[in-house]
Amino acid sequence: MNRIGEVERLLAKSSDGSNPTAEVLVELFRDVQRIAVVGLSRDLEKPARRVPSYLAAKGFDVIPVNPKADRLLGQKSWRSLDEVPEPVDMVVVFRPSAEAAAVVEQATSRPDQPVIWLPTGIRAPEAVEAARAAGHTVVQDVCVFQVCRVLVG
Repeated sequence: MNRIGEVERLLAKSSDGSNPTAEVLVELFRDVQRIAVVGLSRDLEKPARRVPSYLAAKGFDVIPVNPKADRLLGQKSWRSLDEVPEPVDMVVVFRPSAEAAAVVEQATSRPDQPVIWLPTGIRAPEAVEAARAAGHTVVQDVCVFQVCRVLVG
């Protein structure tokens, strides 16, 4: 199966039928360099730590956002997405669904207009719909690790 087909297969597993197409995700991963990860975990065993570590190993500039940590992955950890001073290309939200809407809203208010990615099992339907209506690219309920592994290696 080719890369587009593999990404289409991953998108088909999502509960959100309005996610961007596989072709759009290919373009996103060509352009993304700096990724803010809200909820990057201190626990080495959690996906919220393993996935960002993988992204960093693949050459992405991962910016940790965790109010309970000073440094993660060798980088300063910011208390909130609003505090991240540099532009970001993507925001990955590793927070429970009940908290994800607030992060989506923070991401949509950033001047850099980052792609917003909610991993598998994380949903904020109303906030995502509003973000998309405002022109933001949002991926919901899709594993960023699996898509990256297909597209980047």
